[in-house]
Amino acid sequence: MRLVSLDHIVLTVRDLDSAVAFYRDILGMEEVVFGGGRRALHFGMQKINLHETNSPISPKASAPTVGGAHLCFLIEDMNEVISHLSQVRVVIEEGPVYRTGASSPLLSIYVRDPDGNLIELSQPQNVVIAPNQMEV
Repeated sequence: MRLVSLDHIVLTVRDLDSAVAFYRDILGMEEVVFGGGRRALHFGMQKINLHETNSPISPKASAPTVGGAHLCFLIEDMNEVISHLSQVRVVIEEGPVYRTGASSPLLSIYVRDPDGNLIELSQPQNVVIAPNQMEV
């Protein structure tokens, strides 16, 4: 068996409208409505499905938790992102700091979404590291 890529993740949220507004208006994702009014966010080749805490959607995680996620999104220009976040009054909790990504070193900043999930916004540092040379 060989995994190829990540298609989507599911976030448990308190309020769909607040979650959609943050990811759409602050981070620039596209809202998608599908399958009986379910809501998701789309960017690049990925999707984030949204489930409210009391959602009847099944199957679901055995212990769906609001605010328990740490998501890392790749960005193109750190200075542009910092300027944008300042304009829309989103507080940067930490950074810029250097981190290790899946395929390169990253320059990262950290913010929170409306549910308290940690959102890492990272600019790849144009260096590819072989998987056997990476720190985890």
